[in-house]
Amino acid sequence: MILPTKHTNFSESLLGFGSYILNKLEKEKTIDSLWHEYQNAFQRKEYPAKHSFENLLLTLVFLYSIGAIEEQDGGVMKCT
Repeated sequence: MILPTKHTNFSESLLGFGSYILNKLEKEKTIDSLWHEYQNAFQRKEYPAKHSFENLLLTLVFLYSIGAIEEQDGGVMKCT
């Protein structure tokens, strides 16, 4: 789900996951480092929803398509 619905929490949607990812992109990061940060945050219960690596990739595609992030030298960074 890209957007939250009546039966999907915001944190379970790609939009909610995207807001989490954007908050983690204070500097350029690789996809692997974003994935490991998310997994650690989920294990420490800092992020409430379980997402797959595929959801991370879909979220990055979504953020790229709306112009929120860009790729640079193999890393991902927030657009300014």
